[in-house]
Amino acid sequence: MIISKSAVLFNTQGFKATSLSDITKATGFTKGAIYRHFTDKEDLEESAFLYMAEQMKVKFREKIKGGKNAPEKLLAISKFFQTYLLKPIIEGGCPILNTGVETDDTKPQLNKHVRILVDTLQSSVEHILQKGITYKQIREDVPIEKFASVFLATLEGGVLLCKIRNNPKDLIWVIEDLEEKIKHISI
Repeated sequence: MIISKSAVLFNTQGFKATSLSDITKATGFTKGAIYRHFTDKEDLEESAFLYMAEQMKVKFREKIKGGKNAPEKLLAISKFFQTYLLKPIIEGGCPILNTGVETDDTKPQLNKHVRILVDTLQSSVEHILQKGITYKQIREDVPIEKFASVFLATLEGGVLLCKIRNNPKDLIWVIEDLEEKIKHISI
């Protein structure tokens, strides 16, 4: 309960801006009770991010399983990011963006976990592409690593623009563009 409530606070307010008082207020626990479970605030931050990452991976896998073939799985990932705006897994938006931007220069250990999550998601896309090539669903000349990296970067960029502009049109355009790219690489 401490982790899930803290995750929402960290994802909406940021790690630096969230105080231990905010956490005690949200959880109803005293500082002593929280420190009985976590050595310090950084330990709680790391646990909260790992919790958010796991929630994201579970939903990501669910969406992928819904596709019958590689192109459908790629489209499902796109739709996953689209629904993210309306119905985020963790209140506050994308933990990759929120945590990645906040920790890139300030919290190297936490940022390492963000990179691991991004690498995991990219590996999933690469695996889908490789299977698609093997089963003659995706063209064999597709540069797997490059396509997967640009695919995820495009989706995350679309999410970022939507958050900045408070308007879903950028992500809608991104997904439309990715749908065309998926059609182009499909057999």
